Amino acid sequence: MKLGYTIAPGRGQTNLLLAEAAKTLASHGKKVVGTVQTDTARIDTHHCDMDVTLLQSGRVIRISQSLGAGSRGCRLNPAALEEAVAETEAALVNGADLLLVNKFGKHEAEGRGFRGVIAEALALDVPVLVGVNKLNHAAFLSFCEGQAERVPASRAALKAWLDCQLGLSVLT
Repeated sequence: MKLGYTIAPGRGQTNLLLAEAAKTLASHGKKVVGTVQTDTARIDTHHCDMDVTLLQSGRVIRISQSLGAGSRGCRLNPAALEEAVAETEAALVNGADLLLVNKFGKHEAEGRGFRGVIAEALALDVPVLVGVNKLNHAAFLSFCEGQAERVPASRAALKAWLDCQLGLSVLT
């Protein structure tokens, strides 16, 4: 199975690693579909704004919603996430060298989000790289029935995994 995942130890580090890999692959002519995430600090709250960039189009979608400074619940905007999923699924059908999903999060752990797109990519023999957070690690392993390869959260390890999956050396 061509399914890899990574878990970086620091907040936002997985986002940075995956975004760098996507940018490098695209600069080498690889067709990467999926999402990378950018978190932007806000001065009016301890929460950040979460945006995903759709790699197939460059379009940015805000996937967080502002629930107020005192909110404690999940800030994910499910409709915005599903919009990103739908566009990624449509792009995948047109062919891809790699599906990159910024995070297997709560939505995916509950059976929604990018789960179907990940399964479709694997059925099409398209390699998949997913960021996973510690909170949803067990749900991810259950989803993939333990068949995913954990890729250490380093540039060198991601390079080696991607080079192996794509059959060439593209990351420097």
